[in-house]
Amino acid sequence: AFLAGHEKAILALEPVDDALLAKLPELKVISKFGVGLDGLDLEALERRGVQLAWTGGTNSRSVAELALMMIIALLRRVPAASAELKAGTFRQTKGNTLSGKTVGLVGGGAVGRDLARLLAPFDVRILCSDPAPDHAALNALDIETVELDALLRESDVVSVHAPLTPGTRGLIGAKNLALMKPSAILINTARGGLVDETALKEALKAGKLAGAGLDVFEVEPPKDAELFALPSVLATPHIGGSTEEAILAMGRAAIAGLDAARPARDFKR
Repeated sequence: AFLAGHEKAILALEPVDDALLAKLPELKVISKFGVGLDGLDLEALERRGVQLAWTGGTNSRSVAELALMMIIALLRRVPAASAELKAGTFRQTKGNTLSGKTVGLVGGGAVGRDLARLLAPFDVRILCSDPAPDHAALNALDIETVELDALLRESDVVSVHAPLTPGTRGLIGAKNLALMKPSAILINTARGGLVDETALKEALKAGKLAGAGLDVFEVEPPKDAELFALPSVLATPHIGGSTEEAILAMGRAAIAGLDAARPARDFKR
């Protein structure tokens, strides 16, 4: 009802499928607020001649800073220490420094590379697994390109920054988690469908993984209270792009996109 009669629209996380487009014959342009395209049926857009505008990287610093916060907090076991203190127990918990560790980036796009820039002062080794890596951009940041299995085995921190597509859904499952060090932590600030949350919960409960930072979930709002109750989990409600600066940048990009749309096929991965 909101979109009816309009030729152009700005959309954020609202799903767009063929059934919706069938009710909106006047709609010719969708400009995306934000960087995820997983809620859009690109085939349906192309079939119905609806053009798309999308600008990558508009919230990369916001998301990268959240990922860095989660990494340091989990290495220092801040969630567990804070919970203990609030419950009345004053105990100095022992954590780990980030400096000198190996950080694996699953996805070498704008957010992954921006996180690498933020990690520079910590003297870490950075690995990246990406099906179509930008070698020049990664090399410029001293990032080593490796296969996913090698990244999982060698990293002390694994941070997920891949787009959600049919090919990446469930990218980090039980078999992948089993490759990680028991002392390692997993961060996901990309899309929930990339990580098997049930397998992650079981790995954390069994002590096969030291911690997890989650800003995104398979279903939002999430329902698995048991996962959130684990002291090794730091969870936030999809706030990666929710800074004033990022929201302003995404809004301006979406407005500009109303007059810079392209055929949906240009955005297929």
